[in-house]
Amino acid sequence: MPKPKLLLHSCCAACCIYVAELLKKDYVVSLFFANQQIWPREEYQKRKEETRRVANILDIEFIEYLEDKPYEEKSSEWFDLVKGLEKEKEGGKRCEVCFNNNIQKTAELASKSNFDFFTTTLTVSPHKNSSQISIIGKNAEKKWNVKFLEQDFKKNNGFLMSSNKCREHNIYRQNYCGCLFSKNM
Repeated sequence: MPKPKLLLHSCCAACCIYVAELLKKDYVVSLFFANQQIWPREEYQKRKEETRRVANILDIEFIEYLEDKPYEEKSSEWFDLVKGLEKEKEGGKRCEVCFNNNIQKTAELASKSNFDFFTTTLTVSPHKNSSQISIIGKNAEKKWNVKFLEQDFKKNNGFLMSSNKCREHNIYRQNYCGCLFSKNM
């Protein structure tokens, strides 16, 4: 029996290397890099290329959100989404909007491309609220009619495993979430 297809939203290579390898045991995994919030352009490019490198290491498909659109256009859409939330604390409403934006895009692509499941690497981070992400994922599941794989990847030392994989493969690890506002906090 063939493995089910899973679309994995990857926030960055550091988070996806462990999660994708773990999921690859039971699923045909495709990495989806849909991170309009990453600022500046150079950081976006670095994270995208490192995520592509992880896809190559694990021999899985890499997909970039709107790869034919320039960075400025993608980024501008995200700034419009969080207008008025610039001063929100890390983990607040702005982050919820960001999580929802990325998870909805992942669910939409999963649905339109006949994936069996979708999920996100966001829950491997100890800085992200897994319950909040699960609620967003379940809502996206209903909206797009594709199953959300609900899993808190930080459990069972997931973050430590991810950190170890980064060292093993010399994967770039950033020191901020990605958006301009988290960088300035």
